[in-house]
Amino acid sequence: MSYLVDGYHSDSAALAPPSERVQFIRRTYLHVAGAVVAFVGASALLISTGLSEQILFNVFLANRLAWLLLMVLFIGGTFAAQSMAQARRSVGVQYAGLALYVSLYTLLFVPILTIASLPKYGGSPDLPIQAGIVTLAVFGGLTLAVFVTGKDFSFLGPILMVCSFLALGVILAAVLFGFNLGLIFCALMVALFAGYIIYDTSNIIHRYRTDEHVAASMALFGSAAMLFYYILLLFMSARDER
Repeated sequence: MSYLVDGYHSDSAALAPPSERVQFIRRTYLHVAGAVVAFVGASALLISTGLSEQILFNVFLANRLAWLLLMVLFIGGTFAAQSMAQARRSVGVQYAGLALYVSLYTLLFVPILTIASLPKYGGSPDLPIQAGIVTLAVFGGLTLAVFVTGKDFSFLGPILMVCSFLALGVILAAVLFGFNLGLIFCALMVALFAGYIIYDTSNIIHRYRTDEHVAASMALFGSAAMLFYYILLLFMSARDER
């Protein structure tokens, strides 16, 4: 997920020489891949060492308000990380912002990944893998579609932001009042973050400057991660209803 990127910059990828444009896109997707590897490695480490279960039981299941605090920390932290990743910052600060961003997503995903992957909770190690494969397929298809059409989808930004605030309100209500969001909500969230992937990919082609590969990769990683999150929830909900 990205902040709104408005207007063309004089040195945007869309107006840069082909060699610079290709180099920017390559750097962006290499950073996305690196963020995914770091996220998967950190999550696997937490689960394999049992730390994820301690976090789940001693923090999130012990106190419902812990979920609310996590959401506040996550939202505030991601805004801070996005600010750190701007090109006007030093390279070290940009990468620190990316590291913070990946860490926040890892913390947010630890509870659901623990439940989904461990047999003692009715999960299976194959479940996150299956959700990951579907996420990769959707991500790849949407990315290819945007690059092939070359269309500027920046008009989606305000629409996605309004939908995100509405979804956040529903999620906060679910946390506070303890009701299940259900399959329909998860399916709508999958559609929302598919829209974010289209929007972020379009911005990479048309809006970002050629020195903003860290910020661009961060936005795309966040959208892909949230797409994975809700696809995984769909898989878990479908399993529970069988």
